[in-house]
This record gives sequence, structure tokens and C-alpha cells, in this order.
Amino acid sequence: MKGVSNDIDLLNPPPELEQKKHKLKRLVPSPNSFFMVRGCEVLCMFHHVCVHRPNAIVDLSVTIVFSHSQTVVLCTKCSSLLCQPTGGQVRLTEGCSFRKKHD
Repeated sequence: MKGVSNDIDLLNPPPELEQKKHKLKRLVPSPNSFFMVRGCEVLCMFHHVCVHRPNAIVDLSVTIVFSHSQTVVLCTKCSSLLCQPTGGQVRLTEGCSFRKKHD
């Protein structure tokens, strides 16, 4: 057969192809979900620190959210809405940012 090339190493597939596969059909099965960490110093800063004192200590609260959470998640300090469930991955509130939690 001309024009068909199988240049993919089956024992060492590229990470891009592995991420596209179903979570159980990967070479090493791994979940699609993860935990997200959010430090609430930007939104909660005005609740804890005077704006005119930039050297004041900020009370940093950390909120950990599951990426496929099935409930609404609120900030532990200021009770602002962080994300809403959608049936799959959660929908983040406008202006809200997270980073993946590493072990």
C-alpha cells in the first residue's frame, strides 16, 4: 500500500496522541480529572487588608476544587461563587483562576 505510513512507535506513543485516547485505552490508564488550587488573595484582599497599607500581611485562604465537582463551590473566606457544575468539567466563574494541584 503506497502512501500509508505507520511511523508511530506503539511502545512510546507521543503524549498528544495519548491524551486524545479514552482514559481506559491509554498505554497507562490515567484519569481525566484533577484537583485545582486557588489562593484567594485577590478577591478576598479587601476583606482582610486596608488598601492604603500595601505592606500589611494578607490573610491567604486556599480553596481546593475537584475538576468534575457536582456541587457549587464557594470561597471559604468571602463566600464568592468559584465554579458551577455542568455534568462534566466545572464552569469557572468569570475572573476566577486556578492551577493544577501537584502532589
